[in-house]
Amino acid sequence: MDFKDVIKQLSERVEKLKDNLQTEEATKNALVLPMLQALGYDVFNPLEVMPEFICDIGTKKGEKIDYAIMSNNEPILLIECKHWNQPLTLHDNQLLRYYHVSNAKFGILTNGIMYRFYTDLETPNRMDEKPFLEVNLLELKSAHIEELKKFHKAYFNVDNILSSANELKYTNELKSIINEEFSNPSSEFVKLFAKQVYDGIITTKLLDQFTSLVKKSISSLISDTISDRLKSALKTESTIEDKQNEEISKEQKNENEKNNIVTTEEELEGFMIVKAILREVVDISRIAHRDAQTYFAILFDDNNRKPICRLYFNSQNNKYIITFDENKKETRHNIDSLDDIYKYCNELKRMVKFYLEQ
Repeated sequence: MDFKDVIKQLSERVEKLKDNLQTEEATKNALVLPMLQALGYDVFNPLEVMPEFICDIGTKKGEKIDYAIMSNNEPILLIECKHWNQPLTLHDNQLLRYYHVSNAKFGILTNGIMYRFYTDLETPNRMDEKPFLEVNLLELKSAHIEELKKFHKAYFNVDNILSSANELKYTNELKSIINEEFSNPSSEFVKLFAKQVYDGIITTKLLDQFTSLVKKSISSLISDTISDRLKSALKTESTIEDKQNEEISKEQKNENEKNNIVTTEEELEGFMIVKAILREVVDISRIAHRDAQTYFAILFDDNNRKPICRLYFNSQNNKYIITFDENKKETRHNIDSLDDIYKYCNELKRMVKFYLEQ
């Protein structure tokens, strides 16, 4: 099972168990520890996952944080847990206090459902107040699973995580601002667009008018974009379905053609004669045949691209054999009886020798 499936399975577990977890300790055991296991850490090995990790803060000794992920006897990730139904607030939280006195570069605040990831992008050795990544196991997104994977024991790399953390932090903040502007456009946002379509002075009355217009335009643009993507998706799906139907139709046609094919005794006798002729130049196990509706093909190595000859015996009064040269050029030879096939020994042997040389 790959990492994506493991996390999705954990998401289903959270939904199923959360209402039965009455304490913070139950939340840790049922939800948080399985997440650490999913990230590749041995929760029963204190050299990897240290519970009740001690962080001395000034004169305060023996202060503890719920878990620390360890590497070479040093914490690399601090984890503070809350009950699943408790909101996550960083102010006055132990994680904020412990971060600057440990060597860990990352901190996680979680209630087993929501995971908030922190680092020190703004001020070195001082944990940011805003997380650079938030993952809700009940609202999983593919992009979040990919970011979670970076914290897996097998892929954990401080520089790689910090590189994406910086981008994630500002991307998330920009998305939040854009979402707010789309929902409730500020006067500055409205003026930015109004000035590009209106040359006069933007009065209070005009600002109100343009605020309504901007909201309608944004809503219409989003609807059009969704509609276009749906049309594109439906068109693609329709194209795929047409192609599948075409392939099914072709298969049915081929099957019907096969059902209408009758291999005659005369064709099989002709095949035996060709094999007898070619016995002198090749192992006859390499001579094969395939019957079609209009002709009986004799092939080298049962390969359609290596024809030796074709027998046209379907007409009682007009039987003939087609031979080929090295350029696949066809030559027709009318025959009165099967014995006439022996007249074309040289042509048949020449083609087989050509294939053997290839």
